[in-house]
Amino acid sequence: MSSAPEAVGVVGGGRMGAGIAQVFLMLGSRVVVVESDAGAGEAAVGRVREGLEGARERGKLDDEPAGVLERLQVVTAVDQLPAAGLVVEAVPEDPALKVDVLTRVEAAVPEAVLASNTSSLSIAELGSALQKPANFVGMHFFNPVPASKLVEVVVAASTAEDVREAVRGWARALGKTDVVVRDSPGFATSRLGVALGLEAIRMLEEGVADAAAIDAAMELGYRHPMGPLQLTDLVGLDVRLAVADYLREHLGERFAAPELLRSKVAAGELGRKSGRGFHDWSR
Repeated sequence: MSSAPEAVGVVGGGRMGAGIAQVFLMLGSRVVVVESDAGAGEAAVGRVREGLEGARERGKLDDEPAGVLERLQVVTAVDQLPAAGLVVEAVPEDPALKVDVLTRVEAAVPEAVLASNTSSLSIAELGSALQKPANFVGMHFFNPVPASKLVEVVVAASTAEDVREAVRGWARALGKTDVVVRDSPGFATSRLGVALGLEAIRMLEEGVADAAAIDAAMELGYRHPMGPLQLTDLVGLDVRLAVADYLREHLGERFAAPELLRSKVAAGELGRKSGRGFHDWSR
């Protein structure tokens, strides 16, 4: 098993970025999170602290959270990143934003392995703007990062073999199972997950069954840990819509989003983060 990288950078301290920071801190790495401003940085630290305290309560962390947090630093610009073995980009699914972040990170820490936590965007296309695309790979974590057992390692034709193997080793060191997927729209997980989620939304739209029944059918009949509509609420309806639109553009009409999904996003019903999606999360 590979040891932890001595230093890890995470660009973006939202739910996913904070989760990635947490698991590397628990592994023993020093972690630097890049956020847009001091307020966002404080919020990121709060998410990491909350995650560490939860891990301590569940018996998953032997050390005191305060001590682990001493290895966390928050900065507001990528050029403040120290030399790191790995930098994970975890900003929203906007190709232009990701390319901008990745090119600036590469200029700041040119020897680091760069990984994107994108759930669907082409690694080859994102890496085409880099000076060293061989150092770039997809490292797709799942929400919630500390509890999820999977890391999808997405390799483009340009990704170096030693970079791929290093990332696989780090994933295993985190206690995750890695699956290697060739760079293609939606990879394996998003492509299959979105297909199931969109069909569940169509069934709801057509009145086949209500949301609770559709979810229970997959949980009890197929042993899914949660149903496709609950999972869509967890991921975020806006995120799922953006991925569906991307897959439709690249793979065709079978990924066309139902009108029900578009109308809920337009109404601000984004799932758990807004309090309502296909289920009520306000309680």
